[in-house]
Amino acid sequence: MSGPVLEMRGITKTFPGVKALCDVRLTVGAGEIHAICGENGAGKSTLMKILSGVHQHGSYDGEIRFEGRRAAFKDIRDGERHGIVIIHQELALVPYLSIAENIFLGNERSSRGFIDWNDTLRRASALLKRVGLREKPGTAVADIGVGKQQLVEIAKALAKEVKLLILDEPTAALNDEDSAGLLDLILELRDQGIACIMISHKLNEIRAVADSVTILRDGRTIETLTVRQTPSSTPRLSEDRIIRGMVGRDLDRRFPERTPYEGEDAGSLALSVRGWTVRHPVDHQRKVVDDVSLTVRRGEIVGIAGLMGAGRTELAMSVFGRSYGQYVAGTVAVGGREVSTKTVPAAVAAGIAYVTEDRKRYGLNLIDDINRNISLPSLPGMRRGGTGLFGGFGGLAGFVDAHHERAVAERYRRTMNIKAPTVFEQVGRLSGGNQQKVVLSKWIHADPEVLILDEPTRGIDVGAKYEIYTVIDRLAAAGKAVLFISSELPELLGMCDRIYTMAEGRLTGEVDRADATQELLMRHMTRNRS
Repeated sequence: MSGPVLEMRGITKTFPGVKALCDVRLTVGAGEIHAICGENGAGKSTLMKILSGVHQHGSYDGEIRFEGRRAAFKDIRDGERHGIVIIHQELALVPYLSIAENIFLGNERSSRGFIDWNDTLRRASALLKRVGLREKPGTAVADIGVGKQQLVEIAKALAKEVKLLILDEPTAALNDEDSAGLLDLILELRDQGIACIMISHKLNEIRAVADSVTILRDGRTIETLTVRQTPSSTPRLSEDRIIRGMVGRDLDRRFPERTPYEGEDAGSLALSVRGWTVRHPVDHQRKVVDDVSLTVRRGEIVGIAGLMGAGRTELAMSVFGRSYGQYVAGTVAVGGREVSTKTVPAAVAAGIAYVTEDRKRYGLNLIDDINRNISLPSLPGMRRGGTGLFGGFGGLAGFVDAHHERAVAERYRRTMNIKAPTVFEQVGRLSGGNQQKVVLSKWIHADPEVLILDEPTRGIDVGAKYEIYTVIDRLAAAGKAVLFISSELPELLGMCDRIYTMAEGRLTGEVDRADATQELLMRHMTRNRS
């Protein structure tokens, strides 16, 4: 490789009450894939926002040199004009516009003040071919999957003549097949001379594609390590070595030891779902959940495995207040008693809680603080002289006891290790891992009998994952029933007592912990409905 295409020196960034970055250094070579690792809150995304111009020059201390020249970007468009393009974890596409329109949005191909649609479609076709996407340029983005949308984002970056591509958790929402295809494309871009910075918590993917990795911890550069000597060489850096740099210690175990529940009602049914059938919210002819029956006992962690589109989230959301699709048939029982879950308040009152896979859209109020977010599901029990946590949502006479509300939030801030100066910190300013801890805190405080967790560790570093695993295990040890949905098979194998598999909306298998292997689960997950 030739000299560095990027040098960041002494980067320091302070937000009110928090120093997010302190004297950070980063060097990226031309045509290099450079990974950035660190725990949630380590400063990775903040550093990339500074580099790309989201945080403008003057709002931070330190120096950026790009292609040998001092860079002082005043906004993200300025960074893009120099060839630095960032693709955020939450894709910035307009679903109802076409692929071609999205690729050139803000960068339109025009002639004499009018958009040149022939040129737009021609260039879009060439870019789609370059990223390996066979869709027609006129296809609406809403009609393609998340994996293909990620390729559209890369095509959009290539249209801006990108020289340095920043990818923030590029495979977080992708299945294994789409992830592999995206990683192959990143390698192709490297071979074409485009440098890439990749933020990821998936250490196996970093070892697969990265040439080097810089580790951040608590807003500081800890070290930069070589993953491979040449692009074609075998990676020498182990996952354990990366983890040690991230958390400052060896992580001897990825999962806590399971502590079985030994209460008087151990082994009794907490959740029973029978004949659950739901149709697609738009295409009413298609069943997204088809005659599913499952059980979860008290003190048990039961997993649900399946490929993207298998119906796992659709099952969870439809059981929790019929939040997805058109209900057709089925019953839900909690503690042996059939309950109504027709609405979210009814599901909560029945003792069911749901931690969504999309915490920013459905799980949190990002513009409110930690204090309010934690108390929200339990407001009936927060009022002066309240009637209990599941006392109903039909009107809140009186006022919320602010002292009690704050005391509860402070307790969870400490016990869940939420990294924030106070409970009045805006949730939208927290890292992904800390946001997830707030979501868990609000539902744990609501004291449900059944906790449905949908991808509870998505986009979270290994240290925070272990903390969340410990919380989940502690809940099961206290007699709660946990239904655990995950796309990561090692996570299910490490945490669950039993695992159901789904494909095309139906259950295709049930495997005990002692018999479960990744190969066996994958066979069930790819089994035909017949």
